Amino acid sequence: MSMRVEPEVVRMGWPTERTLSRLLAAGLAAVLLAPGAAQAQYYDGSGYRRAPAYRPAPAPEAQRQFYWPWEDRPAAQPVPQDYGQPSPRGAYRTPRPRREREREREREVVHSREGRSVQRPKPRPAPVVARPAAPKPKTDPQTQIAVFGDSLADLLGQGLDTVYEANPDVVVIRRAKGDSGLVRKDVVDWPKSAEDYLKSNPKVTFAVVMVGANDRQPLRDGDQTLDPLSERWRAIYRDRVDALLKVFTDRKVPVIWVGEPPMKSESLSADITSLNEIARDRVQRAGGVYVDIWPAFVDENNRYAASGPDLEGQQAKLRTADGVHFTQAGARKAAHFADVEIKRLIEAKGGTPSLPDAVSTLTPEAAPPAAGGGKLDDDAAIDRLITAMLPSLPEPPGIPALPVKPAAGPVLPLTRNEVAPNGTLVTGRPRVEGDAGYTLERSLTRGVAPPPQPGRADDFRWPRG
Repeated sequence: MSMRVEPEVVRMGWPTERTLSRLLAAGLAAVLLAPGAAQAQYYDGSGYRRAPAYRPAPAPEAQRQFYWPWEDRPAAQPVPQDYGQPSPRGAYRTPRPRREREREREREVVHSREGRSVQRPKPRPAPVVARPAAPKPKTDPQTQIAVFGDSLADLLGQGLDTVYEANPDVVVIRRAKGDSGLVRKDVVDWPKSAEDYLKSNPKVTFAVVMVGANDRQPLRDGDQTLDPLSERWRAIYRDRVDALLKVFTDRKVPVIWVGEPPMKSESLSADITSLNEIARDRVQRAGGVYVDIWPAFVDENNRYAASGPDLEGQQAKLRTADGVHFTQAGARKAAHFADVEIKRLIEAKGGTPSLPDAVSTLTPEAAPPAAGGGKLDDDAAIDRLITAMLPSLPEPPGIPALPVKPAAGPVLPLTRNEVAPNGTLVTGRPRVEGDAGYTLERSLTRGVAPPPQPGRADDFRWPRG
């Protein structure tokens, strides 16, 4: 007897509690293990960071073939003519210097359409930059100015050289030496040095002396060492100034002694003032000219000023950073004061050397002899005698002579406060009399506005009619 087996039917229903717990555990494990799997591509098994793997860039999008009327079409990119062709020059070459390329162009030959060879034109030459011409040497100048002294005297000589640069009849000879003075004879013995120079150059017309900046130091008198500016020190310093002046007065060479300027150090300026007073007294006693340049390099309080107006009235730096020496503008300004005295002395001697007149009058005694060296002809002698016997014509009325103006006027600072003759500042109020005084008193003191005038901006009256 056979039995019938019915097929098994699997019935689906809600998961059991055991199944839910398994699913929850699997999800939690996936969440916890996911960061480790994601970080595996950046770290190796040892925990060290691995170089990131770069992905290739996405392929460029194909250019659109259709655009709506309201859309902007992109500008068409120009295609080079040799696109897709190999470069005729091959690999890149380093550019050659410009001069080498220009020489190669000059050697190239260009073939014209007719078959003739035409040489390529040469490039234009570089423009020539104009340079100032070198000063011409002065031959046989009639006025020679010798400058003696320290480093400040050398700068003064440079300024004088600039003044007389265009004058062929005046030459400036700089005989100054830095770190020298009248105290230390081991550096330069100025009386002996000046005398030796005048012996070898007897054509010196004027002597300019500027010394004293290095003389504020002890002076040796035999076995003794004298302090600067002591009584004995001053007496010896006066004798040395007199010895230097005697060298010029014995040879009748006019001397212009230029005083020292103020210094940045107040103590040095005070001592320089004493040295200037000694030099001023001895120069005036010897009949020389003393030039005081102190007021040109101080401010309104009579103190050292590094800057100030130059000869053109412009504000300029006159002293260097050390507070002792001159700048180029300062040397030119100091030389201006010496130049004024030099020109005055030249005028006193009879004027500046001038060229001879183109036409000169010959007297019978100075007339040139006839050709051949013999005596003058009788006719020429008779003509001269007749001319001498004739009365001379009256002199034409000349132009009235104008008064001679000085070479330069006084140098007055524009920023200095005006003072009264007794030295007090001008503080008084100016007195105004008349209608102007009444108007000022009424307007500025009482505060009453002035009456309006017809046609003025403050006239607000309506026109009549």
